[in-house]
Amino acid sequence: MSDGPHRAAGVGAAPPREVLAAFGARGEADLLPGGQGRTWRSGEVVVKPCGLATEAAWVAEVLSTIEETGRFRVARPVRAADGGWIVRGWQAWRLTPGSPDPRRWDEVLAAGEAFHEALAGLGCPAFLKDREDPWTFGDRIAWEELPLRGGEEMAELLEPLALSRRPVDVPAQPVHGDLLGNVMFADGMAPAVIDWPVYCRPASWASAVAVVDALTWHGAPASLVERWSDRAEWDQMLVRALMYRIATNEGLRRAELPVREHVKSYRPVVDLVLDRAR
Repeated sequence: MSDGPHRAAGVGAAPPREVLAAFGARGEADLLPGGQGRTWRSGEVVVKPCGLATEAAWVAEVLSTIEETGRFRVARPVRAADGGWIVRGWQAWRLTPGSPDPRRWDEVLAAGEAFHEALAGLGCPAFLKDREDPWTFGDRIAWEELPLRGGEEMAELLEPLALSRRPVDVPAQPVHGDLLGNVMFADGMAPAVIDWPVYCRPASWASAVAVVDALTWHGAPASLVERWSDRAEWDQMLVRALMYRIATNEGLRRAELPVREHVKSYRPVVDLVLDRAR
């Protein structure tokens, strides 16, 4: 499940029976593996707490109508009995077959591109300007909407990346900011995109985030960068993707949340990206 901005109070608590009933779920809810310990299954319905209500409702509206193709599918949201998408801070989704595999890098990237093509006609949602969390902080640092002031977590990585940024002119659209662990695979089915943290950035940036994650955490070869290098402003998107991930650690520190990542994990990828950006 996503490490993105959807964190809520009551993590670990089972959904109340009235919440399950409102979404048409039958029987007891069982905790699913992953999902930060807050995702539950009752029959064919999956429920989890939502974060920002306006974001959760917007995502549900989009995913309820998006047209799937042979290149991707999505987890469909479930309406509550009152016609809404949220009940007492919970939302529900149809059970989606499959399991994630963050080492199937190219397939994840291809599914992400297909998903973003389907979103290309949408405007960026208004709730983004109001969202405040460590991941949004990292994103704003990467895109120069917040300044680096010095002394941030991993400043020795952020500062040379910041100096390598150049202006880009690529259209922004709604994108998925955490693809790599949130594309599920099932035999005979298109990959399923799940757990969508929304950002308004170029689609090539979302691909770059997945590539950076694959290189940093999942042993992807440097050749993955080159295979996808014909995407718009690719080298600059890699710079911003790395800054987003690294600066999120400063956001976590400011929010008094644990910072578990280390400079040494990012250093080889930073060196690779800086060499390309020069």
